[in-house]
Order: sequence, then C-alpha cells, then structure tokens
Amino acid sequence: MLSRVFPLVLDKMRNSILARNTLWMLLGFGSRALIQAVYFVVIARSLDADGYGAFVGTAALVAVFAPFASLGYDYLLIQNVARNSDLFEKYWGNALIMNLLAGSVLTGAVVLLSNYVLPNTIPLLLVFSVAAADILFAQILGTSGKAFQALERLNWTAYFQVLLSLLKLVAAVGLALLVASPTPVQWGLLYLLSAVLSASIGFWIVSRRLSTPKPDLIGAASELKEGLYFSVGLSTHTIYDNIDKTMLARLSTLEATGIYGAAYRLIDVSCAPLMSLVFASYARFFQHGVGGIGRTLGYAKRLLSYAGAYGLFTGIVLFLTAPLLPYLLGSDYQNAVEAIRWLALLPSLRAMHYLVADALTGAGFQGLRSGVQVFVALFNILINLVLIPAYSWRGAAWASIASDSLLLIGLMATAWYVYRKERV
Repeated sequence: MLSRVFPLVLDKMRNSILARNTLWMLLGFGSRALIQAVYFVVIARSLDADGYGAFVGTAALVAVFAPFASLGYDYLLIQNVARNSDLFEKYWGNALIMNLLAGSVLTGAVVLLSNYVLPNTIPLLLVFSVAAADILFAQILGTSGKAFQALERLNWTAYFQVLLSLLKLVAAVGLALLVASPTPVQWGLLYLLSAVLSASIGFWIVSRRLSTPKPDLIGAASELKEGLYFSVGLSTHTIYDNIDKTMLARLSTLEATGIYGAAYRLIDVSCAPLMSLVFASYARFFQHGVGGIGRTLGYAKRLLSYAGAYGLFTGIVLFLTAPLLPYLLGSDYQNAVEAIRWLALLPSLRAMHYLVADALTGAGFQGLRSGVQVFVALFNILINLVLIPAYSWRGAAWASIASDSLLLIGLMATAWYVYRKERV
C-alpha cells in the first residue's frame, strides 16, 4: 500500500506550488528551530537565569517596535507583487528605504524608552545592540525574504530564515568557548554582528537574483496609511506575544523572566511547521482576496484541517515532554516545566487565528484585523498588570492563554460580520 501511496504524494508535491513552498518553509523553519534550540541552550546555560532574563526582557521590548521598522512596506511588497510582478523594483525599493529610515529612528527611541521601562540593572549597550539588530538589520533580512515570498519562490525565503539563526549559533558557541563568564552585553554585541552580516547577504542576493531597488518615494507616501495597518497589526501581535516578558522583568524578577522566556521559546520553536504553512500560503490569500472574503475564508478552511491537527498534536507532545527541559538547561529552569504545560494550549489557538487573520488581510480588511489585534494587545497589557505582580510568570502564562483565546473569538466574529455584509 505504501508503495502506491508514496509516489502519489510525491507527484502531488511536484505539481503543487503550495506544497513545494510549504516544504521549503518547513525545511527553513525546521532548520531554524533546530539551530535556535541549540544556541538557546548554549546562551541560557552561559548567562544563567538572571542574565538570560535581562536579554529576554530587552528583546521583548524591542519586538514591540520591530514591526514598525518598515512601516508595513514589506507587506505591501507581498500584496502588490503577488498580484503584479512588474511592480517588484518599486516596492522592493520602497520597503528598503522605509527599513533604513524608520528602523534608525526606532532604534534610538527604544534606547531612550528603556530607561523608563526596563530595570536599571540592564545596560544601555545591551539595549542598543538588540534594538539595532532586531529593528534595523534583521528587518532588512526579513524584507529580503519577503521579496522572494511575493513571487512564491520560498526556497530563498527559507534560506534567509536559516541564515540569521546559523550566524547567531556561531556567535553563541564562540562566546561560550572563548569567554569564561559571558555577560549579556557581550552576547548582545555578537547578536548585533550576526544581524549585520545576514542583512548584507540578504540584500546582495535579492539585488543579484531579482532586481536592484528603484524606490518611488512619492508613490510610497500615498500608501503610508495602508502600510501602517500592517505595522499596527504586527506590532500588536508582538505585544501580546512579548510584552509580558518585559513586564516580568520590570514587575517581577529577572529569574522569573528567564524561566518564562525559556518556556515560551520552546513554544515558538514547536510552531515552526505551522508557520511554514502560514508563510507559504500568505501570497495566495491576496490572490484569492480578489474574489472577496468568501474566497479567502474558503481557502483558510481548506488549510485549517492540517494546521489544527498539528496544533493539537504539538500541544500534547509539549505537555508530556516538558519535564525534560531542566536536563537541557540546568536546575535553574525547573519551574519552566509548569510554564510549558500551561502554554501548551497556544499552538492550537495559533493554528486557528493565524488563518482567520490572513483571510481578512487577503480580502483587503487589514484595518479590521489590526483593530481586533489592538484591542487584544490592550487587554493583554491590562491583565498582565494585574496578574504578574500577584502570580509572577504564572500570571503571564494565564494572560497569554486568555489573550490568544480572545483574539481567535474576535477575528472569527469580525470575519463572520464581513462575510454576512458582503453577501447582502
């Protein structure tokens, strides 16, 4: 039986662009997840829970602002080029210009804001290093990947996914081997160097294999509002995914931040196959969106059977294998076992709300999607303000589950409302 089924599966993959792109992204995300898992273990053990907590708290603050680094022009690149490839040079150039301008301003803004948000024990040099890496240079690499994603050539997008993580792994291993007692600042500087190198390589490959950028600044200015919808949506997503770590660093302890951050990192790594499907299908949602919300919801429904099954399976595996984590990271992370078990619900919730959200975006309702996400982000901040002082990292875990659940309900209600209105 397998001898008959296996050739059919291979034949389907050869003839399906989505299947091939999902496989490429699975290889990319899977390789990145494996590499991240290794350098995560190296850095977590090297810095101990307090040092790792300082890095996690800083990175979480930076993550809130990183989506504004391109003002959404990287997603306008996908949206417009997916429908008309002749527009590539213009939108590739516009996205890069916005990366450089907005990214530089935001890097400085995060350094200033950190004085009021992060504990005084976290050095400004660490904040600058992480901000410049994630807001400026990693975003340029991300835009390079989206250039290929817009043309459904996700093999290169997958390569870029691996590139930055591989350079970080080299940096982490080098730090652990060459420095007896590494500090968060030392790791931050190497983290920045990795991002600079990867961004340079990404820009060179896109310009060589696709085209050089030819920005249209007048046209770009007219699309600022639409781009900001994407940035707001992405930023609110990072808020309810990351702001709890920054708040833990401020309202609880760096040790608690390290424990929760380690557990959350494992959740993110486990979602690599899910994100592969989301990335591979993203441009398709814009193509289906020409026919309205009904078409994009129908497409999302077809994908949900695969994504939902994976989310459920992953949650069960995480719950059962959580006790193994302290053996990898050390006894400082014993409490991360309970954190993982609480957060094991997230893959199933993400599987559903990612696809519903992309259905709204593909049909031209990014503004409504962003509105729901802003509401959930504010809810997440408020509930964390209540739960973290009382329950530390457990409160952050409960807030994450509540926020993702609320997001799913809000997006489904919005999609249903738009669909009903469209059919009238």
